[in-house]
Amino acid sequence: MFPIGDDDSKRKTFPVVTYLLIALNVLFFFIEVSGGEAFIEQWAFVPSRFLANPVGDFSTLFTSMFMHAGWVHLGGNMLYLWIFGDNVEDLFGPIKFTIFYLLCGLAATFAQLAFSMGSNVPNLGASGAIAGVLGAYILLFPQGRIRVLQGQQVIQVPVLIVIGLWIVLQFFSGIGSISTADTGGVAYMAHIGGFVAGLVLAFLFKASSATRLTAG
Repeated sequence: MFPIGDDDSKRKTFPVVTYLLIALNVLFFFIEVSGGEAFIEQWAFVPSRFLANPVGDFSTLFTSMFMHAGWVHLGGNMLYLWIFGDNVEDLFGPIKFTIFYLLCGLAATFAQLAFSMGSNVPNLGASGAIAGVLGAYILLFPQGRIRVLQGQQVIQVPVLIVIGLWIVLQFFSGIGSISTADTGGVAYMAHIGGFVAGLVLAFLFKASSATRLTAG
């Protein structure tokens, strides 16, 4: 199943931040490609290097969120951000969504760090932050349906199945990567960390919004 869209009929605002994030990721990727390995080494998040010099390497916590390992990595992440990000932004508003996105990305990075402290492998990608968006989406739109490409036809699938299958895959793959002491490849623990952060933050943001409405 390959997701290609969702229901935007209830969206009330234009997703400025979502589209801006997509544009920044694409722009940063072109800069990354032109800069080559030296650029990746400098601006990707390297666990062992960060622990050795957290202050000096602080900026990589953020720059690594906008880097990707290739066109497929970039395209997949941006597709998911395009499908799910606009609806979450619509509920949170642009400022709160920006904060939410960055916090999920940081949570994802630290989750991966916890399981790969001695790794010298550069960590990069928006996957952790976007996993947070998926976590928020499944909490905020549990009845949502996603258009997916299955074979040569497009079908409607409940969001609980689409995102549910994705997180189950991340969980078991993450357990497998720990058991094999794998520190390279896909950062599954970052995906899990970002997803959990997205669930928690969406719950808190939703609760705070409800409190303000009641007080008003």
